[in-house]
Amino acid sequence: MYTRELAQVLRRYAKFPVVALLGPRQSGKTTLVQSTFPNHKFLSLDDELTQAFAREDPEGFLLTHENEHGIILDEFQYAPKLTTYIKLEADKKKRPGYFVLTGSQNFLMNKSITESLAGRVGIVHLFPLSNKELIDNQLAAGSVHDVIYTGGYPRIYSDDIVPTDFYPSYIASYIQRDVGSLINPGNMATFRRFVQLCAGRIGQLCNISALAAETGISAPTAKEWLSILEASYILFFLEPHFNNFNKRLVKMPKLYFFDTGLACSLLRIDSPEALSNSHFQGSLFESFIIADLYKQYCNQGSRPSLYFWRDSGGAHEVDCILDQGVKNYPIEIKAGQAIATDSFRGIDYWNEVAKGDPRDSYIIYAGDEKQLRKQGTVIGWRESGSLIKNSIMKKK
Repeated sequence: MYTRELAQVLRRYAKFPVVALLGPRQSGKTTLVQSTFPNHKFLSLDDELTQAFAREDPEGFLLTHENEHGIILDEFQYAPKLTTYIKLEADKKKRPGYFVLTGSQNFLMNKSITESLAGRVGIVHLFPLSNKELIDNQLAAGSVHDVIYTGGYPRIYSDDIVPTDFYPSYIASYIQRDVGSLINPGNMATFRRFVQLCAGRIGQLCNISALAAETGISAPTAKEWLSILEASYILFFLEPHFNNFNKRLVKMPKLYFFDTGLACSLLRIDSPEALSNSHFQGSLFESFIIADLYKQYCNQGSRPSLYFWRDSGGAHEVDCILDQGVKNYPIEIKAGQAIATDSFRGIDYWNEVAKGDPRDSYIIYAGDEKQLRKQGTVIGWRESGSLIKNSIMKKK
């Protein structure tokens, strides 16, 4: 059991009658809920007999497993009709934290949860180990290339599994179990290619028509498949940030993966050395940092507020904007070990047109030294794992 930042938030959310913990497969959800709620009865709906009982007789299922502490329903998406009966139980008996639901498929869960359990459920998200969690658990002793290549799935570290063994199996089981029921079986090979092509577009504007054409599928199908990948926490989109600067701005989102180890496997990068020589090095470092900023918000129980900014001509761009409402924080991400003066070019322009304060500007790079410059603060990749909590939140 590795120390997870979300544990404290999960206990806080137990004030709700129902707690839902969502996230990708193998991110550590089951381990976390069992350690956080050790007296709850654990039931896995991944088990066919348990799942059949829950689906065929939801009321009898809950009555059979009634106990004084609570119930953990693992992989809850396999019996979404239970929400109606959980709602009745929650309203009738008013027991805080009694029902704990986990799920790795947002596309099956969200509608049933939001409609049936509105106001009764606290929803939190657990992703693979964050930058800070890797460091705190002494799992990030190597270089940044080692960390990016290995990724953050806990089982790789706990069971000492080589990434080249873990990720191909993970990808195969994900496609077979989570996607198999959602798309035509005849499209499975094409879907695998589609996922690989998505990995090749990390950090780029997501042009659905171009992605569809290269895969050999229609644009509506590409849009549907992207939704499946997003809903199962494989990838996510960074939307453009809009402010009235009297400039034409790009409207497409950028595409990123939640775990760079998975992305490296899809890109056939088979070692940290291969990564350091790959033309994907910069894109993967950017994805590593932006995904980690996303995790930092989630690990505090907060909604991620991340964007990028680029004018329509592409002459001016900022990799990431943290929008905290009354204040925005521009962040540039550099994969090099040194920072040149022109590294601040995008931030300088942003601060000029947005009337920003350089003290709220950051560059995150692949080095370690912290630098306080007149144009902004430079921090290394290790220190960036605490940026939201230690810097941004304290300035609110």
